[in-house]
Amino acid sequence: MKKIRLLGWVCIVLLAILITSNVAAQGTPHVDVLTLDGAISTATFDYFDRGIETAEQDGASCVIIQLNTPGGEAGATLKIMQRFENARVPVVVFIWPRGSLAASAGTYMTLAAHVAAMAPKTTIGAAAPVTGQGQELPETVKEKLVNTLAGQAKNFAQRRGEEAAEWAEKAVRESLVATEQEALEKGVIDLIADDLDDLLIQLDGREVMVGSREFTLHTREATVSHIPMTFIEELLSILINPNVAFILLTLGVNGLIFELSSPGGYVAGIVGSICLLLSLYAFQVLSVNYMGLALIALAFVLFVVDIKAPTHGVLTVGGIVTFVLGALILFNSPYYAVSKGLIFSVALATGAFFAFVMTKALRAQKWHVTTGREGLIGQIAEARTDLTPEGTVFLRGEHWRAILEEGVAQKGERVQVIDVEGFRLRVRKLGD
Repeated sequence: MKKIRLLGWVCIVLLAILITSNVAAQGTPHVDVLTLDGAISTATFDYFDRGIETAEQDGASCVIIQLNTPGGEAGATLKIMQRFENARVPVVVFIWPRGSLAASAGTYMTLAAHVAAMAPKTTIGAAAPVTGQGQELPETVKEKLVNTLAGQAKNFAQRRGEEAAEWAEKAVRESLVATEQEALEKGVIDLIADDLDDLLIQLDGREVMVGSREFTLHTREATVSHIPMTFIEELLSILINPNVAFILLTLGVNGLIFELSSPGGYVAGIVGSICLLLSLYAFQVLSVNYMGLALIALAFVLFVVDIKAPTHGVLTVGGIVTFVLGALILFNSPYYAVSKGLIFSVALATGAFFAFVMTKALRAQKWHVTTGREGLIGQIAEARTDLTPEGTVFLRGEHWRAILEEGVAQKGERVQVIDVEGFRLRVRKLGD
């Protein structure tokens, strides 16, 4: 009886501990953190949408987006801003780490957040719209688009005051840029934080309006849950890296040229086509300069022409120079730039490949035919009978009927083939 009573008390104690731990766990605040370091694309929207939905479902105090971007797709940016506005949890955009920026589309995202923060030595602004190729828009189109975006930026910045709204409008119309201190003074952002821990301390106790609801952030002792990109989201984000897009473009063109020059294998053509399509996806997001693309295309034309009509490397050298120039201006925006080291490395590797192919082509042109009728002409045979003028010679392990063009050749003398008539060789004495 005592054992049963003791067992009951143990169960009650364990149950009390379990209930207490669950209550404590439920009472511990937490935040979800997303990170974007690169251009904004449709994959970025999918990532943010999934992260915000996770924060809404797991009861996070807020969702923090650590941001470092030169801009990106306008369509994806507008969808992200709409998602921020309709979120059921506070969205905090933190321009981080030090030296980062939220340019162009990144500015709109920051303005749309419920709380905006910047790390030291960061910048925001330069939100003037341009074409997908980084060029100025036509005047009529530009005026309409600028007015629309300026109004939207001003509308989102209005929650932080008139001065912030005025700056947001100038960021669109005049490509204005602000440091973290200037942005804080104008009310464009809400605070400056050194890192995530400092941000959580400063956010604690802040009251935020999300739609029609008011939230009080509890973040000082909050646990942090980092939400990474999925494999597909990560892959699509990697593809829009300027260096990766440049390599894919080069591999794609090389693969197609190799397939066209020696058809039948299919592998080079398939791989080249895939690489080329992936690079085109990246160019939809990045600010591409068509002149740069044209110069790269011209470089490959010069490479191919040098193989078909060899100029002893002159066109290959010209192709390398053209390729480098095209790669240097491939992207208009200073934020999208291919590494110069990568440009020169790829240019030299591509030039070396085509030079190798050209050398093989020249060597093939100089080779003598070694089979058939042409392969016998010029060969040296040995007379196995006297040639007066007809007789037998030994050539390539076989006996042949031969006729001497002039004079007489003794058995054992060496003669040279000058023509082939059916199965009979016409020869002349080697001395002649």
